[in-house]
Amino acid sequence: VQLVESGGGLVQPGGSLTLSCAASGVTFSTYEMSWYRQAPGKERDFVASISSGGSTTYYADSVKGRFTISRNNAKNTVYLQMNSLKPEDTAVYYCRLVRGRAYWGQGTQVTVSS
Repeated sequence: VQLVESGGGLVQPGGSLTLSCAASGVTFSTYEMSWYRQAPGKERDFVASISSGGSTTYYADSVKGRFTISRNNAKNTVYLQMNSLKPEDTAVYYCRLVRGRAYWGQGTQVTVSS
């Protein structure tokens, strides 16, 4: 299993970014996918998840109404659309897939700053 995140960067408060996570080595469409984030000096926290077919999503309270998780099973990719970004959203963002154990990507840095 390989997960590769992309799309991070520097954005001003109130701005938007869309993260992508491309999966390989697995039948992507059969697995729930999740996004987590880790700020400096803090634990890795849950951000959002999406069911294998995409019909069910969950969000952390801190991002509800601002972030949207989606997936394209034909492209083996999960997305995280982030709007109304705040400085406290600054973190490394990781996607996760669980197959027996958790698999993580290498992460993509998101920095929200003016």
